[in-house]
Amino acid sequence: MVRVVITGMGAVTPIGNNVAEMWQSIRQEKHGIATATRVNPDDYRTTLAAEVKGFDPGMTMDRREAKRMDLFAQYAVAAADEAFKMSGFEIDEGNAFDVGVIVGSGSGGYVSMEENVIRLNERGPNKVEPLFHIKTPVNMAAAGIAMRFGMKGDSMSVSSACASGSHSIGEAFMKIKAGQLTACLAGGSEGTLSDSTYSGFSVLKAMSAQTDPDLASRPFDKERDGFIPAEGSGILMLESLESAESRGAKIYAEITGYGATTDAHHVTAPLPDGTAAGMAMKKAIKMGGITAEDISYINAHGTSTPANDSSETKAIKSALGESAYKIPVSSTKSYIGHMFGAAGSTEAIVSIEAMRHSFIPPTLNLKNPDPKCDLDCVPLKGREEQLEYVLTNSMGFGGHNSSLLFKRWSGQIHLIHQEEY
Repeated sequence: MVRVVITGMGAVTPIGNNVAEMWQSIRQEKHGIATATRVNPDDYRTTLAAEVKGFDPGMTMDRREAKRMDLFAQYAVAAADEAFKMSGFEIDEGNAFDVGVIVGSGSGGYVSMEENVIRLNERGPNKVEPLFHIKTPVNMAAAGIAMRFGMKGDSMSVSSACASGSHSIGEAFMKIKAGQLTACLAGGSEGTLSDSTYSGFSVLKAMSAQTDPDLASRPFDKERDGFIPAEGSGILMLESLESAESRGAKIYAEITGYGATTDAHHVTAPLPDGTAAGMAMKKAIKMGGITAEDISYINAHGTSTPANDSSETKAIKSALGESAYKIPVSSTKSYIGHMFGAAGSTEAIVSIEAMRHSFIPPTLNLKNPDPKCDLDCVPLKGREEQLEYVLTNSMGFGGHNSSLLFKRWSGQIHLIHQEEY
């Protein structure tokens, strides 16, 4: 039986542009939400955003390469660069076709699309960028990563809205288990903080109308009123245990389970009783060969929308029964807002770091718990606690559900490649 481990992680987020910075912010319980700068906040119901700060594409690519990429692809390449270097994996002619890239996105090159449509409308059909159709497709993050590192195995994108990142990890996991790949960079990326994003979600009334950053993204709170849009990327290096051990790689966690289902219910609203999302959790748990009692912590999708948080609570109960009330549940989106297609992969990294550092991140801003969300949602303050198995959930518009199960790696002492924090 092929076992799959994590040998590298990379992150570009609203609370840090690498894994170490992101985790330090989580330990210090600092969120990344502030007044939006990519759009005029006076124009919208939602005035806040969780933006990436101080990102410099020149740190990982030259100017010519950066000009060929939309922001979402730049974020993905930067996160992949960190994950690949952390893994210490070397690609050569002998293994290039055994290493893949599966990186998803909910929207792909949305900003480039918007810019060129405006240019088309204002300046005519001959004034769009020559690279218009190179920068906008969802697959271009995966393509850019593969070209950068010389990976010649499966290279593709999963686009399942806000479940894209976790689906990508799950599919990479399955390909390695099936022996189709030895290793794979997998995750999600999003760079969609633009007027079209804000206008669309404002009309839909999916985003929070709060003006106080400390009250805006508050999953499971009775007064929650929507999500805060965010951007960034989370990429993991998945590898067979045999490959990792043969080269003496540092191992950060083992991935043992993956479940995916579809609500088949509504284009935006989740299935109210949560049964489909619950089934994704059940599948991941069954594949991992454990029971509900073995789970130490659940990193919830927890968007801070009334419909999602209550239905996910029901989903957890449907999957775990009475054990649901004994397991801590919290939402990383209280720190980073909703990174859309990058949410699941970034939250997977947080889940792994939670196990590595024996710390359960809290749900920030949870001051008035909703009686409908009556699980242990770890309000306001984190907890020091050893974690053995962590389940992380993702759900997307269209009814896409994904759950990943990670196991703490205790086979060796492993330190992150940057200065320990």
